[in-house]
Amino acid sequence: MATYESIIKIKGAVGDLVFYNLNGKNIVRKKSGFNKTAFKKSPTYEKVRQNSSEFGHCSKVGKMIRLALDKFIKESEEPLLYQKFAKLMTEIKDLDTISERGKRTVEKGLRTEKGQAMLTNFQFGTKLNLENKVSFSSDLWNKSLKVDKQFSFDEVQFITLKLDFENYQVEKFEENIFLENKVELIFEKHFDEDDLILHFVALKKEGKITRMGFI
Repeated sequence: MATYESIIKIKGAVGDLVFYNLNGKNIVRKKSGFNKTAFKKSPTYEKVRQNSSEFGHCSKVGKMIRLALDKFIKESEEPLLYQKFAKLMTEIKDLDTISERGKRTVEKGLRTEKGQAMLTNFQFGTKLNLENKVSFSSDLWNKSLKVDKQFSFDEVQFITLKLDFENYQVEKFEENIFLENKVELIFEKHFDEDDLILHFVALKKEGKITRMGFI
């Protein structure tokens, strides 16, 4: 892009050049070589199309999870957390070794042991994660948690997320338990085990989050 001075004011395209006025200045630039039709059909752009498709998928998955946990994320004190979380979604998607390139998904990545570990190890800004010191079990009706006694907290918030990857929507249940010398915390079971369910826990002390993360 360059500016130019001329008695004749030109607007529009002349050959490979485009002339226009921007904020009172006369601007000239070369036409973009990008062609939408070629991008959609040309074999040359195949890898670009694949990357674009997967990037869009990861962005949508990251956004739907972040929105479901919005009030917790606001307490993370991390303005660029959305970028870090988007990167995490991309890394988890890369663990999908079943689908062909361009169709790999976060869902299949999360069904791997490594994908689950990456999610649980993710730190939300200044809030420390749970360091895998929350044991989790499930029976036909309930889910139970046991939290390491080294953590200081007086309230537990337990969030269950059912992810709909086709429509990029989330069903959410949130439960709070205030401690009264309880060793084991019991929460209701809301979804089928066949669904991809995420569990998020926030530990609070005097109303403030001390640790939080996926388990």
